[in-house]
Amino acid sequence: MRNEMIRIAGVGCALADFLYTKVDFKSPGFSKYISVNSGDGGLSPGKLVFTEELQKFANKPYSEILKDIIGENTFDNFNIGGPALVSLIHAAQILPQNEFETSFYGCTGDDKTGELITDLVNKTPLDISNYIKVKDGVTAFTDVLSDSTYDNGNGERTFINNIGASWNYNSEMLSASFFEADIVCFGGTALVPQIHDNLTLLLKNAKSNNCITIVNTVYDFRNEKRQPNNCWPLGNNCESFKLIDLLVMDCEESLKISGKKSIQEAAEYFKQENLSSFVITNGSKDVYAYSNGTLFAKLDLQQFPVSEKIVLELKDETIQKGDTTGCGDNFVGGLIASIALQLKQKPIGSFNLPESLSWGISSGGFTCFYTGGAYIEKNEGEKLSRLLPYQQSYLKQINWK
Repeated sequence: MRNEMIRIAGVGCALADFLYTKVDFKSPGFSKYISVNSGDGGLSPGKLVFTEELQKFANKPYSEILKDIIGENTFDNFNIGGPALVSLIHAAQILPQNEFETSFYGCTGDDKTGELITDLVNKTPLDISNYIKVKDGVTAFTDVLSDSTYDNGNGERTFINNIGASWNYNSEMLSASFFEADIVCFGGTALVPQIHDNLTLLLKNAKSNNCITIVNTVYDFRNEKRQPNNCWPLGNNCESFKLIDLLVMDCEESLKISGKKSIQEAAEYFKQENLSSFVITNGSKDVYAYSNGTLFAKLDLQQFPVSEKIVLELKDETIQKGDTTGCGDNFVGGLIASIALQLKQKPIGSFNLPESLSWGISSGGFTCFYTGGAYIEKNEGEKLSRLLPYQQSYLKQINWK
């Protein structure tokens, strides 16, 4: 329990999202670029590919590929993206600013896209004083192709990413203040290669300062291409697992990291590796969660449903919808915020994982009501006031006490 200001620091993927919301994954323009073999550089719904690899796969410039897919259309929206940046923005928006400080560490290019990101983030409570500019660098971006009809109307996205200046960001650029935070978050570091490859060392530094460590993953195309039949590394997996207080993955990522064939098998693997706690999401299906009692109170492997209230409202034609971009990132942001709140109220080891999931699941689902990952508030507290009814409804849904 802490009476003083709680500090949250995060590092990892931050980029510009260019959103294309009217893409048909069954169209000839999209289908001609669909992946044949894992890691071959082609497109796959729900997965990420690098622009450089897609160009090799198609043997043509990316500008031509994008035109084949979207025709004469332009992007529908520009927003902030990235598993680290978006999750931290969300946490900052729903936590009281007089009690919690949330900071992002990373880099941007010295270009117009970088200025657009900075201008938007400055409209949020997130501290970006450690978001440095790389001279002559290109800001990382992702073209997000969204098909709202995919998966029986649940929708899905495909991500085409250019790492840009993030190739240059390394652990030496992390100031000492990062490791002085109460909670440190590593978000989507597979898209910040030098941070990702040194993850074990960074986790060690964090734990030596008694930080709570949270890692949320992203599709690791780089390692999938290198060794498509091997497990994806999180630094040195066995060593890293012992240093992670909460690991958050989606279904595909959990299978690739564990080398297993099903979520159930992957979950058993992570339990055996003695992970403190983990959460595995699976789109519109149940969330798997587990805690061994180190950070959260002990919770045997359990499945949690998505929000019934949000599912019903998404079917209501009178309610304005957005897309699924950023659902996973905001899910993580809800978990981070809940952990921070519980750090104020309870001793470590007694945190409640279902309570944190109520924030995560409602936060991820709420993202479907607007376009893009980051919600830009008109007034402080606006997002929290809209989110709270869903979080409270979810607690009732799962009979939480």
